[in-house]
Amino acid sequence: MLKNFDNRLNAEVIQVLRAMGHGDTLVLADTNFPSDSVARHTITGQLLRMENLTTAEATEAILSVLPLDTFVPDHAARMEVVGAPSDIPAVQQEVQAAIDAAEGQPRPMVSIERFAFYEAAKEAYAVIQTGERRFYGCFIFRKGVIPPPVSSAEAK
Repeated sequence: MLKNFDNRLNAEVIQVLRAMGHGDTLVLADTNFPSDSVARHTITGQLLRMENLTTAEATEAILSVLPLDTFVPDHAARMEVVGAPSDIPAVQQEVQAAIDAAEGQPRPMVSIERFAFYEAAKEAYAVIQTGERRFYGCFIFRKGVIPPPVSSAEAK
């Protein structure tokens, strides 16, 4: 156990989050997503798991250490509902709430059509499969930066 650290994050996930750089993307997927086959195309080439969590719970844990990119509108993306792209199911609303809480302000996700989402996921740094069983619990997060600390001289 670590102090001030979300214990829902396992060692493999932490290693990948730490290794990612600014602009790299991370896929957070539900149990129905073709996670293993898509993960083979990613930078890591292997599937990571957070199977005991919903996507909202995994999002909360991940965003406790991962900054989202503030320079682009696609800091976070959701998979569109087939035939109803503007619908936002409860699972996506929960993840949006976790993003807003982590960011301290509303930052709406962009939406990506299902097959375009699969292609974007193959370009990701890694795929994490959660235990989410609700449909459309699939997301892409783009890593941001942590600014340097402000020195006392700069603060004046």
